[in-house]
Amino acid sequence: QIFLWDPATGNQIGRVLAGHSKWITCLCWEPLHINPECRYLASASKDGSVRIWDTLMGRCDKILTSHTQSVTCLKWGGDGLLYSSSQDRTIKVWRSQDGVLCRTLQGHAHWVNTMALSTDYVLRTGAFEPAEATINPQDMSGSLMELKEKAQQRYDQVRGQEPERLVSGSDDFTLFLWRPAEDKKPLERMMGHQALINQVLFSPDTRIIASASFDKSIKLWDGRTGKYLTSLRGHVSAVYQIAWSADSRLLVSGSSDSTLKVWDAKMKKLAIDLPGHADEVYATDWSPDGQRVASGGKDKCLRM
Repeated sequence: QIFLWDPATGNQIGRVLAGHSKWITCLCWEPLHINPECRYLASASKDGSVRIWDTLMGRCDKILTSHTQSVTCLKWGGDGLLYSSSQDRTIKVWRSQDGVLCRTLQGHAHWVNTMALSTDYVLRTGAFEPAEATINPQDMSGSLMELKEKAQQRYDQVRGQEPERLVSGSDDFTLFLWRPAEDKKPLERMMGHQALINQVLFSPDTRIIASASFDKSIKLWDGRTGKYLTSLRGHVSAVYQIAWSADSRLLVSGSSDSTLKVWDAKMKKLAIDLPGHADEVYATDWSPDGQRVASGGKDKCLRM
């Protein structure tokens, strides 16, 4: 089941979205610059399907079926494509308007765990300019059309002349860099990790790809070519999640060694150690305006 909530009041909105036959692994909203109403939500499930929901009507709009195993990750791109990765070792590219399967990206030898788009950060921030954000919660001013235009401008600026790039990480210890709108062959196969890859992220400026692995390291790669840059070592156990600062200068990582570490991407070394959790750190995120980092762990604490 999927529940929608009003973040201001904490109340549930609309009806419960039910339809998946197994647990839900991933959710993502339609980007703001495509539809400023943001009424469509995509969900992926262990049942192998992807569903697109109309959250205003509270019903399932489309069911995308082609994966033969659990869907692990879902990304709604800024050019109207939806990307789904699966334990069936493939990544599928769908047209979000009509649900048509455009292409299947093959190459991974094991489960695909994680994906990132070069445009993830600008899609996440939409019409908000993080540099102008304050710590006070602000209501967005302007009509839906103005918000849409602002989001479109910011998206176009980051996307540039080329279509968005996709990077995928797998249990086969490798990453692939793709240009999924144009080609089903990967741009680069990125090898070097000694264990499965948990998470992969483009920096907000799209120049660097960071990958976190069970091999205790974080590796940095060139965001355009996928070429290996460096390894960040310091964690003494598996690295679970990573997050970039808004200015792409710092990277934070959370690990099963109960610490978070902040890395300087330019100097390629440890900047700050953040102890405090009493057990494994499962989740970490950097607020889009760059002001705060949050982490959640096995010790049942959420820290900021």
